[in-house]
Amino acid sequence: MDCLKVKRIRNCDEGNPTKTTTEQDKVEDVVDRLFNMFIKKSKIDPDAPLLLRKEHILYLKQSLTYLPAAYACLDSSRPWMCYWICHSLALLDYQLDSGMKSHIAKFLDKCQSSQGGFGGGPGQAPHLASTYAAVQALCCLGTEEAFEVINREKLKSFLMSTKCSTGAFSLEVDGEVDIRGAYCAAAVATITNLNTDVLFEKTAAWILSCQTYEGGFAGYPGLEAHGGYTFCGVAALTLLNSVYLCDTKALLRWCTNRQMRFEGGFQGRTNKLVDGCYSFWQGGVFPIIYEMLNGEVGESVVLDEHLFSNKALQEYILICCQAPFGGLIDKPEKARDIYHTCYTLSGLSVAQHLPNGKADIVGDETNLLMPTHPLYNIEKNCLKKAVAYFSSKTKL
Repeated sequence: MDCLKVKRIRNCDEGNPTKTTTEQDKVEDVVDRLFNMFIKKSKIDPDAPLLLRKEHILYLKQSLTYLPAAYACLDSSRPWMCYWICHSLALLDYQLDSGMKSHIAKFLDKCQSSQGGFGGGPGQAPHLASTYAAVQALCCLGTEEAFEVINREKLKSFLMSTKCSTGAFSLEVDGEVDIRGAYCAAAVATITNLNTDVLFEKTAAWILSCQTYEGGFAGYPGLEAHGGYTFCGVAALTLLNSVYLCDTKALLRWCTNRQMRFEGGFQGRTNKLVDGCYSFWQGGVFPIIYEMLNGEVGESVVLDEHLFSNKALQEYILICCQAPFGGLIDKPEKARDIYHTCYTLSGLSVAQHLPNGKADIVGDETNLLMPTHPLYNIEKNCLKKAVAYFSSKTKL
């Protein structure tokens, strides 16, 4: 595989196959076939692998007006769909027209509850995850109309209503409690200039109790470390200026060991299969770790390369995770969807942009995506505009 940038190591079950190792072998076989097809193609097309930018944009634009019946189960996640699409388009450097932006903003306004916060659709009860998604989507739109949709006074009241005595947050009033709630609350509050010491009293300590012996973070104290929860925990601690309290070395060891040695993508948990969405949930933690390491050494140290194999991740995404007619996927032979399109593109963006601010691109330079902010997963220019707008507002 001379055309591929990194050495790859196949799985070895040491003569003791299990269901897990068998499934891993199947995935590696498919990925191996795609890598070999790429090697043949690269001899004809020296710019390969190419990001199918036009196809992805077309797929995302179509998804704004039409979704297949399979998405009916996501009726309570409609703000998420707005965010996944708008953020993906921003990374692809595609601007929606003003009419579409206004249409999306008006729809999200209908999802806003009279109690504050946003529900999963018009008339649905407010939920922290839906609130996070709606605020993210409105930030991606970047218009004053979109920002003005957010009722900050009622939003703060809703955030306070989900706060637990332990410092954790329930995802809805009297609902389930896990680390996602703490992250969603911290992200929404810091973007909209609503964060206060009272709102986040004891929250950092509760999040720290979710770090496991492996080094990653669980959704709740005592459970298994997980990629999505690890991102939520580390990002929330950073937003609360408390990330220096976690075990950085264990976290770094856990995150680096989640990158698959053959595929190049990331798995979400120990002994699980590769998944395109963890390109961000795992890969997005690394830029945060770099800032943590700077804090520990007491000086600014700018790394010239990532602490994971960014080329291997880009190769996995570009060769194995692009659907031919647009959209990105979990892994080969899976169907495309807007969730995996969003987070796989986000991981690709992280991999392309080095800690020193330079770009390191696999394939043609036209593959380069816009940079995403690792704490919020919002395109950086969109986030800058939103933060500037809400910073001008009075702290409630």
